[in-house]
Amino acid sequence: MSTHVTGSREEWLAARLDLLAAEKDLTRKSDELARQRQALPWVKIEKNYDFDTESGPKSLKELFGERTQLIIYHFMFGPDYTAGCPSCSAIADGFNGITTHLENHDVSFWAISRAPLEKLDAYKKRMGWDFPWASSFRSDFNGDFNVWFTEAQQFEEGITYNYRHEDALPAEERRPAIPSRTTPDGATIGALTSGTDRATYARERPGISSFVLKDGLVHHSYSSYGRGVDAIWNAYQWLDRTPFGRNENGYWWRRHDEYANQ
Repeated sequence: MSTHVTGSREEWLAARLDLLAAEKDLTRKSDELARQRQALPWVKIEKNYDFDTESGPKSLKELFGERTQLIIYHFMFGPDYTAGCPSCSAIADGFNGITTHLENHDVSFWAISRAPLEKLDAYKKRMGWDFPWASSFRSDFNGDFNVWFTEAQQFEEGITYNYRHEDALPAEERRPAIPSRTTPDGATIGALTSGTDRATYARERPGISSFVLKDGLVHHSYSSYGRGVDAIWNAYQWLDRTPFGRNENGYWWRRHDEYANQ
């Protein structure tokens, strides 16, 4: 039973006006953060990256199409996965329909994963998605942008993700320790439902990267990882405006065609 405070409409309005002032302050701070993102120096891409797409092989520059800006979602779907990461899949449910709007504002959008194109196409059909999705299976793109790591990095050297160093995992983590579906461990559940072991699953990571064409050359302008991806997870933005908020107790979300089976 909820113990949340109740009150009159007048009390609600007074509290809501206080909240509105805080929301407006957050909006102004968010606008300033956007300006700081856009002021970051652009770094020229010196390396060639090749991607497999439904319309054939493309370079990073060719992913721009006729536009000068490119934004990429680094989707966790490794070559050994049998399905895309559940969290990335929940986020990607919000991508349908945005491509047209972005393209008409000089921005091309792509999701990119390391799984071979045939796996991505089959999963895309299953999920009913229509956004562009490319495979980086033949390139170093994911490794260079810190969303994929080798076994040596994971277990011997440590990795750098979200601009922070993570120590190497202990040797026992090599074992696919996935005891049950009820475990609160997100990596374990994600691995189980993606058809792989926890270590293999965790070598892939999510993120967002933006690029721009300057003088005909591709430049990297921005990347965000970890909870920096929350802002484009549509479900979270809606839940943050409900009475109980995210109200999370473990790994509650599923792929959209799996809720009836949980």
